[in-house]
Amino acid sequence: MKILSVTSEIYPLIKTGGLADVTGSLPKALSPLGIETTSLIPGYPRVMRQLQQTTPLLEFDDLLGERATLLHAQVEGLDLLVLDAPALYDRSGGPYVDGDGKDHPDNWKRFAVLSLAAAEIAGGALPGWLPDLVHTHDWQSAMTSVYMREAGCMTPVVITIHNIAFQGQYPAGLLRHLGLPPEAYSMDRLEYFGDISFLKGGLQTADVITTVSPTYAREILTPRFGMGLNGVLNERVEVLRGIVNGIDMDVWDPTIDDFLPQTFDIANLRRKRENRKPLLERFGLDEDDGGPIFSAVSRLTWQKGIDMLADTADEVIHNGGRIIIVGQGDHAIEQALLQTAARYPGRMAVHIGYDEPTAHLVQGGSDSIVQPSRFEPCGLTQLYALRYGCVPVVSRTGGLSETIIDANDAAMSARVATGFQFHPVTTNGLRLALRRALHAYEQPKMWARLQNQGMKTKFSWERSAQQYAAVYRSLAHKASSPQTGLRRLKFW
Repeated sequence: MKILSVTSEIYPLIKTGGLADVTGSLPKALSPLGIETTSLIPGYPRVMRQLQQTTPLLEFDDLLGERATLLHAQVEGLDLLVLDAPALYDRSGGPYVDGDGKDHPDNWKRFAVLSLAAAEIAGGALPGWLPDLVHTHDWQSAMTSVYMREAGCMTPVVITIHNIAFQGQYPAGLLRHLGLPPEAYSMDRLEYFGDISFLKGGLQTADVITTVSPTYAREILTPRFGMGLNGVLNERVEVLRGIVNGIDMDVWDPTIDDFLPQTFDIANLRRKRENRKPLLERFGLDEDDGGPIFSAVSRLTWQKGIDMLADTADEVIHNGGRIIIVGQGDHAIEQALLQTAARYPGRMAVHIGYDEPTAHLVQGGSDSIVQPSRFEPCGLTQLYALRYGCVPVVSRTGGLSETIIDANDAAMSARVATGFQFHPVTTNGLRLALRRALHAYEQPKMWARLQNQGMKTKFSWERSAQQYAAVYRSLAHKASSPQTGLRRLKFW
């Protein structure tokens, strides 16, 4: 079975968050199940620099007025199609923002072109290769199924919502630049509160909608978590599925992790403590006095609740702990955290930015990972933490509520607890959870039990890949032969 995966980022080539981890790991997990995935990605400068050998496959003369070359490459077991369109992707900054952290003003076009190229490929633009199914991810590739259906291509499509808060919402006046007819501006396509929404278009035209945990699949049906799209999702609830993300067990493995000064496993958990000194030195914190190290590796945004750490830092520090925060995001939250750290020199450090070696060192040397998200589709950081013997402190929402078992008396007695949950998701709720974690740390046997129970949990992609494979095969079985004569779209 051949899958075309369409994504705006993929690990290890380009990553801003969990989307890249999923799109980079899932193809490898599907391969043993007889499913071959080819991933279409934009040719950002960071991507192009890492491609050692490419084969040109196709020239696009007019993708919404832009020229592009489709390249084939293979990187670390991933089969890639790279859309090389310098006018759209060869620029400084990240995949979505410029060097000043502002959205690229033509993001609508950059990702509409990616989707249109995917639709062309799905319709047979590549001689000798035709996917059995297309898998799109978030708003950046959601328009793929819109273009496919408009052109008469009925190949099955699965769309995965990694975070419904990001919807690709743009002024309705841009519709005429998308190569779509006026009829596309309708309730059952792109119209969204007077604007257009790329994500809504994908949700309306895909055959199956998945999201990254069963709890989040239920939450987004409500006004609180549906972010304005709960009505659309309730109308299509019969095709909505929640599948928990897995983690790449080869990339996140404390027994062989090259980013750790000292590797360790569940049988030699004491060796984990040898990573504390390098971690403290890396962030310029006081020498180790045995107190707990609480860390957060996250986008610094309201959604992630990291602003609450500025207000609860005293709870950890006044009880002998330290705090390390790594990430970037909202400027106001960054400044609040930096100001808090300045009040606690040697006890709290904030690093604005993200890189993989630092993230691994934080997991390998910290005692606890804090994730106070106000909403969280799945979350991967807490899964990495479990594998690395970090005890998570998480809010009770989305995938966090499914992957972490609270250390209440019953769960501790049954020896199944793996961390600390809190609800309601407020500053006071987080403060009380931190107190519980600090109290547990003062009891070495209890803390070691939590670490051991966490490291025994299984969150590989194996089970999740089987669920995706079942969805794929069900759609492929129902579908008629894909149509190869994709009608080229034109400006209206």
